[in-house]
Amino acid sequence: MKAGMSSRSTCTILSIIIAAAAILSSPVASDLVISKLDRRVDLTSQIVRITSTLKVKCTGPEPVSDVLVAFPEHQAKFMNLLLATASEGKGKPSVGSVSIRPVQPDGVPTSYSWFLFTLPKQLGKGESLTLNVFAAFTRVLQPFPEKITQGEDQMVVFQDSAYFFSPYLVKAQSLSFRLPEAKVESFTKIENTKLSASEIKYGPYENVPAFQQSPVAIHFVSNLPFAIAKELVREIEVSHWGNVQVTEHYNLFHGGAQSTGEFSRLDFQARGKGSAALRSLVAKLPVRAHSIYYRDAIGNISTSNIYGDMSKTLLEIEPRYPMFGGWRTSFTIGYGLPLQDYLFHSDGKRLLNFTFGCPMDDVVVEKLLVKIVLPEGSTDISASVPFPVQQSAETKFSHLDMVGRPVVVLEKRNVVPEHNLPFQVHYKFSKFSLLREPLMLITGFFLLFVACITYMNVDLTISKFSPSYLAKLQWDEVQAAIQHVQNIIYRSLTIHDKLEGSLRDLSRTGDVQVCKAVRKTADSSFKELSKELKPLLTFLQSSPQALPIFSKVDDLVAKERDLQEKMMLKHSTVVDSYEKKSGRDIENKIVSIQQKVSVLRKELDELLDIIDEI
Repeated sequence: MKAGMSSRSTCTILSIIIAAAAILSSPVASDLVISKLDRRVDLTSQIVRITSTLKVKCTGPEPVSDVLVAFPEHQAKFMNLLLATASEGKGKPSVGSVSIRPVQPDGVPTSYSWFLFTLPKQLGKGESLTLNVFAAFTRVLQPFPEKITQGEDQMVVFQDSAYFFSPYLVKAQSLSFRLPEAKVESFTKIENTKLSASEIKYGPYENVPAFQQSPVAIHFVSNLPFAIAKELVREIEVSHWGNVQVTEHYNLFHGGAQSTGEFSRLDFQARGKGSAALRSLVAKLPVRAHSIYYRDAIGNISTSNIYGDMSKTLLEIEPRYPMFGGWRTSFTIGYGLPLQDYLFHSDGKRLLNFTFGCPMDDVVVEKLLVKIVLPEGSTDISASVPFPVQQSAETKFSHLDMVGRPVVVLEKRNVVPEHNLPFQVHYKFSKFSLLREPLMLITGFFLLFVACITYMNVDLTISKFSPSYLAKLQWDEVQAAIQHVQNIIYRSLTIHDKLEGSLRDLSRTGDVQVCKAVRKTADSSFKELSKELKPLLTFLQSSPQALPIFSKVDDLVAKERDLQEKMMLKHSTVVDSYEKKSGRDIENKIVSIQQKVSVLRKELDELLDIIDEI
């Protein structure tokens, strides 16, 4: 077995020597030297951030403008961000941008991913330039053990090389790891290794040849929760009526060591067991955010707090339950923003300036969808994002929309807080389009009122000549005539009441002339009512529809006339008695008349009730 391992090691060494010889024979390798290299690895969160400062120097006769940088494959496949700047020296301002593109040079180890950095200027012989490289990685911290109980600490392993793997000679280099806390289970110890509190330093190492590596591994405690958004959908809806509505849908899970065993709420709250659990998240919102809410599929979640200062608004949210490794949750947060802070005019277009990424610094987003919903009628739409994203277009229908609102969809995977940069959306929008919805409302209500008026005034009967329709019209006329007759009878009864009232006044005052005047007026009124009643009775008598009720109406009119006669007779008798000053015999004279009046009045009321029922 040792012979086999020795044979494989010999083959590996030979392949590296051959690859080194191929690279060293190229101008890129032979004309460049890294005179000083400083690498700083930040392991304080689930996002591993590596900052490298390389001072490259041209030693050959030919000018050099490209630098090859390699990353181990186990890191490169989880690389989220790679940036670089160039300066004349450490702490000096940048001299220009550095373009980066992945390459695969011939004759190099395939276990590394290679990137070609194009410098802003060529380096002549003896010239040097400082290259600042920043790289961010996720999922390179491997939980070990992979499963823990509620009371155990979460421990992770990180692997790298103490030597910077490079096709160039490195004259001096150093490496440092910053840990979240001073709890280190184990780490690789080689020459010039030092552990100081929560920092491990390797180096300095001098004159390290090309393609040299020295694997190191660090096993340490990291109880920070690994909050990972499987998918985050940010919808930014622009309204030209003065508001930008932001809605964010999170599908979150804890990507740390898997929790095993039962969960104890008592141990979690009283004894503090569960140090690696996700307890809360903090979203950094714009300072003028308003109408903030936090809810999930069940409803509103009250475990949230809002605080901030003059530069930002912080929304602290707590899930419905503490999240351990492997646990999942989904929720939504939303808020409104004033339009004037984000929408501007530029070259005859509208320009929306907003921030890409997730507002929570502790969250890694595997898939981010940013949907910018523009007002209906927007045209000539374009988006400008400072890094590569996938762009597509959709249409969203909302209230009062006719053709739908255009939606710009920006998709990016493996998003880290460093992607929280401003992006712009340019579009055209006419002022007339702003009046479309109010005009639609006005037109809609106007048409509704017109329809109601038309419905109330237009006869929608199928045929005006059908027997049923004609019979209905005739019956409506009969009903109107009967109601008119009833009104005349009620008016006659009112006159009877006035006559009765005049007799009461006569007995109190003895003024005969006033009583005669009332009778004269009543007599005149009765004649007018009789004239008004005559055509109605003629119509009812001739109408076939009135046959069932005409007898009652005729009887009603006859009773009322009898009542008129009796009332006039009563009135005359009383007045004559007062004129002849024989008031003592009045009661005897009118007793029989009064009895007949009472009977007739009762019969009239009964007939009126019967006619009302019919």
